[in-house]
Amino acid sequence: MRPYTALVRDIIVKGTLSENRTGIPAYSVPGAIFKHDMSYGFPLLTTKSVPLRLVASELEFFIKGITDKKWLQDRDNHIWDSWCWEKKVPYGHDLETKKAMAEERDLGPIYGFQWRHFDANYHGYDFEYRGQGVDQLENLIKDINTNPGNRRMIVSAWNPKQVGEMALPPCHYSFQVTVTDPSIDEETGEKKGKLNLMWNQRSVDTALGLPFNIASYGLLLHLLAKETGYEEGKLVGHLGDIHIYENHREGLLNQLSRVPLTLPKIETDNFTSIFDWEYTDSKVIGYENHGRIDFGSAAV
Repeated sequence: MRPYTALVRDIIVKGTLSENRTGIPAYSVPGAIFKHDMSYGFPLLTTKSVPLRLVASELEFFIKGITDKKWLQDRDNHIWDSWCWEKKVPYGHDLETKKAMAEERDLGPIYGFQWRHFDANYHGYDFEYRGQGVDQLENLIKDINTNPGNRRMIVSAWNPKQVGEMALPPCHYSFQVTVTDPSIDEETGEKKGKLNLMWNQRSVDTALGLPFNIASYGLLLHLLAKETGYEEGKLVGHLGDIHIYENHREGLLNQLSRVPLTLPKIETDNFTSIFDWEYTDSKVIGYENHGRIDFGSAAV
């Protein structure tokens, strides 16, 4: 995917090396935009393998508003293993704290909780939150269906009141949906127009995080289009501090030497509603890639 490749090159050439909270220096540039037209294929990188299974199961986790990382672990997804609810185990780099964070299953009021129960009082992963807080995702879908020209269709994971309790303050902190040229076909009654999704991200780990973010929001766009009956339009990422950790540089140079392949297609079986969707319902068709690159552990 050439837009991603261009971002990597820009950081390697122009990035400024500096220290950060992880202890691993990173090359950074201030601000970038990622753009992809979904008609060109599903945005899963081909210059390395990106497992849709992990991307999709995390997205289902968010859509359902779950905050128990054991739900992910039971599905062999270990993206959130190192994190936990700050109220139970405050963040730290020492071995004892890292062990305690790994053993604690509660992640606090993270992404999905804010999507489905924004600003509800958080009492733990095993509390029943139905009807509490603002269900931003449900409201978004209602707006797309009833007022597709609305320019206020925004979902925010950034809640200043609760950000200190979250296992990790949201990196991708909000997204907006627009519909291009919405109309109804007078003969068939079918909707016309394209659904677009723009996400905002404050901090961007280019090697490990960004490929997942691109695929995750591409999949969310796909699901919202199926939910509301519109065609899939454009995916745009507004990226803030976009960086490459020093220990990822060689792996990315290797990745840049690989020629991008044709993007796959995405298919979702037995779709009834985004709220009933399970990650195993979606599959990529014709996904060819150059194989895995070992970047080592993610910075935390």
